Amino acid sequence: MTHEALRIAVSGKSGCGNTTVSRMVAEKLGLRFINFTFRSLAQEKNLGLHEALALASKDDWWDKEVDRRQVNLAREEGGCVIGSRLAIWMLPEADLKVYLYAGLETRTQRIVMREGGVFEETAAFTAERDRQDRERYLRLYGIDNDDYAFADLVIDVTSLTPEEIADCIVKRAAPGAT
Repeated sequence: MTHEALRIAVSGKSGCGNTTVSRMVAEKLGLRFINFTFRSLAQEKNLGLHEALALASKDDWWDKEVDRRQVNLAREEGGCVIGSRLAIWMLPEADLKVYLYAGLETRTQRIVMREGGVFEETAAFTAERDRQDRERYLRLYGIDNDDYAFADLVIDVTSLTPEEIADCIVKRAAPGAT
């Protein structure tokens, strides 16, 4: 298989760099980049992320719509890199399943750098979001997003730059492509 037909799924919790790294891998390999998220759906509905998450906690449509859309996009003709919380679970046929890992403190620092805010408040929000996400995924799909041992590649991103992470994925997905 040529790397142009590869389907790469990248998952990790908020602040691990899913979006940034997935976009970089897609660019390096000339693949479509897919990152349809709660944030995307919230923007479509003219809502803030916090509002969308509150609605999602009461209505399964939000999760199912995000997941349905991104999987359908990933299954279109040609290769792609899909970056989302559940990509490695929702796209079992992916040629490479990558899980990005970082602890809460690292993820919080990255979120504050990206979006601003107060560290302690962001850490509390992120921890609560992790808890709510895990509960929803278990209830909706029977997926425990803390169990990623089946991933083809697990990368602790704590001390790596997005470029280093992307290069690691590209090297694994398409040796000689870098």
